[in-house]
Amino acid sequence: MTEIFKGFPEGKVHLTPIPAQFFSELLPQIDDLDELKLTLYIFWRLDRMEQPIRYLRLEDAAVDELFMEGLGKPGENNRQVLERALRLAVRRGTLLEGDYLENGSQETLYFLNSPRGRAALEGLAKGSWHPEAGGLLPVELAPEPANLYSLYEENIGPLTPMLAEALREAERDYPQSWLEDAIRIAVKNNKRNWNYIQAILHRWQREGRDERKDRRNVEEIRHRYSEWENDPDE
Repeated sequence: MTEIFKGFPEGKVHLTPIPAQFFSELLPQIDDLDELKLTLYIFWRLDRMEQPIRYLRLEDAAVDELFMEGLGKPGENNRQVLERALRLAVRRGTLLEGDYLENGSQETLYFLNSPRGRAALEGLAKGSWHPEAGGLLPVELAPEPANLYSLYEENIGPLTPMLAEALREAERDYPQSWLEDAIRIAVKNNKRNWNYIQAILHRWQREGRDERKDRRNVEEIRHRYSEWENDPDE
């Protein structure tokens, strides 16, 4: 049974830019579902890379389990479906491909057919550009982090207009991971109120935070903030 989509959340979400030309020229032409999924995945994937020249290899997509699960029909070999979708996207002109010899083995690199992608392909052919050693940083599809407003309502209580405004300000001032962890600490300490959460954030901002240590030792965090029962700002 297909899982019903719960809808897009409120608040700040990461948007993936897609050129309008995709909708006016490419979308009417694409008649293969897997090619369409791959094309949208390419836009999403390249947008999340930090390299100035962005490209994709077959293996980079093949190891993304969530993406691969959505390719092909039941019983089909997903890797073969991916290879076919890449060929279709190259044939259509959405992607450009170029071969690169690394450590004695040939790699095929796929670039978006954009000015930057065309320049990278030309540089690859001339030998004036080559991929950096160590390859690309891993990027994979994954469920988006819990929406802050939903997280608050599910764990702390209903949102009033004033609380919603306070959360919006906190989103501007603190990393998302701090906000989520502060809510979890408040729940563990059974201090389900915004003042307590805000006090945790203020203290992290003043004193700094070792996130790796905090995540390893939740009990120590709970003890550290239990002294705030009467006044969390003291």
